[in-house]
Amino acid sequence: MDELVKQALAKWPNVPHCYGWLGLDARGHWRMRDQQAQQQQLPGDKIAHAALLGFINRNYDHDDRGCWFFQNGPQRVYLNLEATPYIARSDPQHGFILQTGAPLAAIEAAYLCDNGALILRQGDIVAQVDDRDMAQVLPSLRLDGLAASDEALLAWLENGQGNLMLLHDGKEIAVQPLAYASVPLTFGFQPVPQADQD
Repeated sequence: MDELVKQALAKWPNVPHCYGWLGLDARGHWRMRDQQAQQQQLPGDKIAHAALLGFINRNYDHDDRGCWFFQNGPQRVYLNLEATPYIARSDPQHGFILQTGAPLAAIEAAYLCDNGALILRQGDIVAQVDDRDMAQVLPSLRLDGLAASDEALLAWLENGQGNLMLLHDGKEIAVQPLAYASVPLTFGFQPVPQADQD
C-alpha cells in the first residue's frame, strides 16, 4: 500500500466505503462504473490512464469478508468482480502474469470449470486465465499423459475420468473439475460486495 494512502487513512479513518463504482472484468480490465452503468447492469468504461492503473494495482486488497477493494486514500472502493479477484495472462518470461503486473510463478492448484474457464491458485491468489490466452494454454494440458484434444477435454468435463495435468515451469499440476457457479464460495470471495455486509 502506498505511504500516502496510509497517511490518509490515519488522518481520516471514518470515510464511508464506496460500492459498485469500480469493477474488474474477466479479461483483467479495471472498469469505472458510473451511475448509468450501475443502473443498467453494464460493465462500465475501461480505465486506461497508466498512473491511475498503477495506483489501483498497488492499493488492491481484500477484507476479512472476502470483499476486494481499492484503497483510494482514506476510502475503500469495493469492486464488482466479473470472474475472480485476479486475472492471469500468459507471459513468455513468467508463464503467467496477473492484471496487477505481478508474475504468477508457483502455481499450486488448477481447476477447469464446466464453462471452460481455467482457474489457477498460488497461495491466497486466485486467478482466472483470460479467455483470449486459453489457446496458448491448451497445449500445456495433458490427459493421461497425452496432449488433450478439445473433444477429450469436453469428455473430461462431462465425466471427470482420467488424470488431467497442467504442465507449467517443468512441473505437472493436477487439474480438478469445478462448477463455475461455485467458484466464489470455493475460494471465499464476494463477487458483488454490498454495503449491508459491513
